[in-house]
Amino acid sequence: MKKMIIFEPAMCCSTGVCGPSVDTDLLRISTNINNLKNRGILVERYNLSSNPQMFVDNKEINKIINDEGIELLPVTMVNGEVVKTKAYPTDEEFCSLLDIPSNFLKATVKIPSKGCGCKDGCC
Repeated sequence: MKKMIIFEPAMCCSTGVCGPSVDTDLLRISTNINNLKNRGILVERYNLSSNPQMFVDNKEINKIINDEGIELLPVTMVNGEVVKTKAYPTDEEFCSLLDIPSNFLKATVKIPSKGCGCKDGCC
């Protein structure tokens, strides 16, 4: 399985729902990552203000920031290789980079069972 890591600029939250307006791109990324997690595919995500040590520890990200500045964030890496800078992956790029079908980005709905098995379905 491929490993994706997204290094993000400093911000107060990763969901995109804080502040005066909703950032639809951050909301899309959060939703995609959550949907992938529900399918057993983990995408790591590090925010410069919340996880600065990850930026220091990753030699490639550290070099990029020192050479070119934080304007390149967000940076997406797959299997240790930088695959995109200055923007989050599109839905199509998520699928291509992770070799997954597009339905993996859709929410999965669990259908409840037909009762608990007790007599008359009542415990």
